Amino acid sequence: MFRANSHKLICLLGASLLGLTGCQQKESTPQAGGGKPRIALVMKSLANEFFLTMEQGARTHQAAHAADYELLANGIKDELDVSKQIDLVEQMIAQKVDAIVIAPADSKALVPVAKKAQQAGIVVVNIDNKFDADVLTQSGVKIPFVGPDNRKGAKAVGDYLAGRLKAGDQVAIVEGAPNAFNGLQRKLGFEDAMKAAGMAVVASQAGYWETDKANQVVAALATERPGLKAILCANDSMALGAVAALRSAGKLGQVLVVGFDNIAAIHQLLQEGKVLATADQHGDKLAVFGIEYALEMLKTKASPADRETPVDLITAAAK
Repeated sequence: MFRANSHKLICLLGASLLGLTGCQQKESTPQAGGGKPRIALVMKSLANEFFLTMEQGARTHQAAHAADYELLANGIKDELDVSKQIDLVEQMIAQKVDAIVIAPADSKALVPVAKKAQQAGIVVVNIDNKFDADVLTQSGVKIPFVGPDNRKGAKAVGDYLAGRLKAGDQVAIVEGAPNAFNGLQRKLGFEDAMKAAGMAVVASQAGYWETDKANQVVAALATERPGLKAILCANDSMALGAVAALRSAGKLGQVLVVGFDNIAAIHQLLQEGKVLATADQHGDKLAVFGIEYALEMLKTKASPADRETPVDLITAAAK
């Protein structure tokens, strides 16, 4: 444990390095000569409830394993602020953390800085959004992915939706960010389900993971596609935007909505039938899975290997 004056000094140093307004008790400067491993969790937008849940899950786990490791958790404000996330990783490299567990905002653009971290002797574990396989190969690095099969999870959601539709019905997909592997996989999963059920996918547009952007996309679709029967959203934040747009258009209840992530804000809408289904990839545990694997790799020096984590269909009946 640090003395009070030392802890204040560490907070000041940490604020200067990270641009933070405060300091977590466990976020210390590098320790000379060993000590507990320091794990950095670098997430996407903390404006998204999913990542706040992820952070809380990680902090709860660290508090229960305080003797085993220290946690530095941070994220970006904007889901698409890739350069800021790269800066965060650079800062963690400069602080000489032992491992970085990262949910990259871009599956391609974050590979070079992740490689730089590896070259600095830092263990890197990829969670949530998988790094692009081709870019990893071209970069000559292997980074393990710990996370769910997003395509399988999205197909389960789409299959459930299809049970409420009939063959030939018009549906639309609201995608995530174009360079996000998990968004692409969810789109493919939705398409798999709709194709198998004989639905007509009449539109597929990016909502960039954000409520406001999805609201704009769905507002336009509600006018342009009067025969639309369902909207499949690649995350729940966008499903919230879709519901709001349909309510404004007077079509709420006429057009079915599904999402992905099972954030708390979606639960009441599930009970009310305004959102038909979502998928739970256990955001509160996802960072923990990555942290535990990072600790294992630090201890055993094991070669990187992917690990699949659970993803479950959530409906009103399942709540």
